[in-house]
Amino acid sequence: MHANVGDRLIVEGAHVGDSRREGVITQVRHDDHTPPYTVRWQDGHEGLVFPGPDARILPTKSS
Repeated sequence: MHANVGDRLIVEGAHVGDSRREGVITQVRHDDHTPPYTVRWQDGHEGLVFPGPDARILPTKSS
């Protein structure tokens, strides 16, 4: 998994009834753009994330 600042991180619910979480990557810590990432979630919380197999990156669109 590789990401850039501004990309969206989508994490699907792991169990029935769990909702999807979406956030914006605010910091990429490694030069090769691999995890962990600092993510600001839709609810305003921010944290360090090591995305698992239920996560995907939606890249920002280049102009």
